[in-house]
Amino acid sequence: MTDEFDHPSFLDNLIPLRGKLDQVQTAGWTPGAPVHSSLGCTVHAEQMIPVTDGISLAADICTPKVAGRYPAVVVFSAYSHQLQASGLPTGTNETGEPTVFTDRGYNHVMVSRRGMGRSQGDSVIFFNDTDVDDHVAVIEWCARQPWCDGNVVLFGTSYYAVVQPLVAVRQPPALRGFFGNGLDTDYFRHIAMFGGAPQVDFLTLWMGANFTLAQEKLHVPPIVRAAISHVVNSPLKHLWAPAIQKRMTEIQESFKRKTPDLKYRKLFADWVFDGKTRAAHSIPPGPHQELEKIQVPFVVVEDMSAFNLHQFGAYDLVENAGTPANRRWLIMAPPEYALPVYRWQTEALAFFDHIVHGADNGYAQQSPVRYHADGMKEEEYRGVAAFPAPEGSRVRYYLTSNGDDRQRHGFSADPGQGKNSWAAVPFGAIVPPGLDEAANPILTFEAQGEEDVEYAGAITVSLQFSCSDIDSHVIARLSRIDVAGNLHSLSLGSIRPALRRIDRERSTSVEIAINMDKPEPLTPGEPITLLFSLTPRPVRLKKGEKLRLDVASRTDLLRSDPAHGHEQFEMVVPPYFSRNTIHYGEQSYLDLHRLA
Repeated sequence: MTDEFDHPSFLDNLIPLRGKLDQVQTAGWTPGAPVHSSLGCTVHAEQMIPVTDGISLAADICTPKVAGRYPAVVVFSAYSHQLQASGLPTGTNETGEPTVFTDRGYNHVMVSRRGMGRSQGDSVIFFNDTDVDDHVAVIEWCARQPWCDGNVVLFGTSYYAVVQPLVAVRQPPALRGFFGNGLDTDYFRHIAMFGGAPQVDFLTLWMGANFTLAQEKLHVPPIVRAAISHVVNSPLKHLWAPAIQKRMTEIQESFKRKTPDLKYRKLFADWVFDGKTRAAHSIPPGPHQELEKIQVPFVVVEDMSAFNLHQFGAYDLVENAGTPANRRWLIMAPPEYALPVYRWQTEALAFFDHIVHGADNGYAQQSPVRYHADGMKEEEYRGVAAFPAPEGSRVRYYLTSNGDDRQRHGFSADPGQGKNSWAAVPFGAIVPPGLDEAANPILTFEAQGEEDVEYAGAITVSLQFSCSDIDSHVIARLSRIDVAGNLHSLSLGSIRPALRRIDRERSTSVEIAINMDKPEPLTPGEPITLLFSLTPRPVRLKKGEKLRLDVASRTDLLRSDPAHGHEQFEMVVPPYFSRNTIHYGEQSYLDLHRLA
């Protein structure tokens, strides 16, 4: 294995890259002065990093223009890195802006996995052991380079975040810490089979956006990327970016119509048709059962806009990692869905300065958990010692009936009586217009607050449930209704009734993990208990505002649009036409964590 690094091309640096810090950057604080600033950026495009067995991975490496030895920020992904630094709102532009990192004295290394773009070799299964071996090799290669001081950290969103705990478990000697935004720790339940159903909508979008032959073969000269960055990061961005945001659903639908390379279509078929259990599914398990091996400091951001992706992994990591308690931080951020992802770069750089350089910039004084609750001011965060907040306690609100199924039902301190039903119609089914008027598809429970209250912790729904068929699906959404009547989506959870057994070994303090290995068909009309988690979004409920729980069987009925900051994927459920019933009593309730 050789250590070579090509000299920068004059043409590649003729036009400097341009960035624009225009999204949320810190969680409610202002860091102290950076260790370095204004160091400029030099682009070293298409560098080949040797890993093993004669295989090299392609990378774009950006270094500070001021000569010296600096820490390396590695971002490792399954995607082509051709447009990552351009600023274009692609679905994978989640690496941060190279110029932001190099200006502050960090090398920015964007590397594509085997088989993608100009990276050599071939690999289809994501997150496999070979990928992790390669990731470790890239980290150690960077640490040996004359432009690196031997310290390596990790950064990125989504895929770039998911791989971080996976490689941290290996404990590479040069790895000093990582900063991930939106990650998962158990890939089967957090990515492939959310709520007991295959993630076909997300997988179709993801593969169509990133794994077509055109994407695999894409090559954009660095000078063109730099020119694009000046266009998209100009002062006019405030004009076109909102227009893109409004069209986000349409853009996502266009990606779903693209044809992935055949090898990825085969992978999709394997996951959707054959991967019904952990043993049968080819997706690797993830680091869930090895988190105690992680020793380095880290920050994990839970972006609460993604209702059924990248949820629960952050809490699992913070709860079970081997990193000392005072060296791990959790940030729970408000919904913000915007592309490219330029969020959290200032926060990450302050963290890196603290752990790599020992900078006294205020990071050591940050609370282990900082969260933004719905209903707070935009820049306001609450700091607590853990999540759920230790100063709070669990409260239980029983579901109660107000009569006819179509009524707004309520909550009570005492168990309710009777029952109410809703109609479950398969996603995309052909039915007569106006069927909802004959068979209501949603049950709604609502209560108006008598005082100001804040909830911050696990959100659990229990239902005494029966169905007219052998299986169905249950979707629950919690919302805040402000005094003007506007609905603010907070949390979402789902469960397949035939897969209802709790996996206690994989559960955490905020997630009830469900065992999906052995379906247990329902007996029509016979009640069973469903206990499941909703995504834990904190909320500050003011007097006069309402807390609403909607229960249905389809995600499209409870959808929050990406244009409003949420990233939500449809689930092709329920499987059958059925009438679903909630039986009131001690087993039908909403559980919240109320602050003292």
